[in-house]
Amino acid sequence: MFSIIDIETTGNRYKFGKITEIAIYQHNGQRITGSYSTLINPEMDIPYFITELTGINNEMVKDAPKFYEVAKTIVEMTMGRTFVAHNVQFDYKFIREEFERLGYDFNRKTVCTVQLSRKLLPGHRSYSLGRLCTDLGITINGRHRAAGDALATVKLFEILLKKNEIIGHPQNRDNLKLF
Repeated sequence: MFSIIDIETTGNRYKFGKITEIAIYQHNGQRITGSYSTLINPEMDIPYFITELTGINNEMVKDAPKFYEVAKTIVEMTMGRTFVAHNVQFDYKFIREEFERLGYDFNRKTVCTVQLSRKLLPGHRSYSLGRLCTDLGITINGRHRAAGDALATVKLFEILLKKNEIIGHPQNRDNLKLF
């Protein structure tokens, strides 16, 4: 059981930044079984360069729920599941920091689709989500938005699951099982 997650933030530094958007797709290893997506009011100004990248501006998030208002949903949607993201440490650190600010310890097993892609799909010039999706023919509807990037990560993850299943099959001498 997996929770495939993408977030948008006010910057790159989790200690100082805040989450502006989150998308979670629950996945059972074969298909999506649930989803959640929302803008989040970061309670701070969104820098211009972030608005240029994501399209998310202060006006869009002013009436959005604050993190503490969506925290329970995030816990419920990730409980007992592996936290999957493209460059997982970025998303995971931001979410952990948001929970830490609330006095809650958020711990999940993680899987990084960047690392899996490098192992299972060698030879790509870049393992950025955009470049990898272009190479694999995965369409991203809403690049640099949580739901669009998370859904593209779901499609990539499904390719990786199939590839892992083939490589991990007992007939293959490497018998590489990654998770």
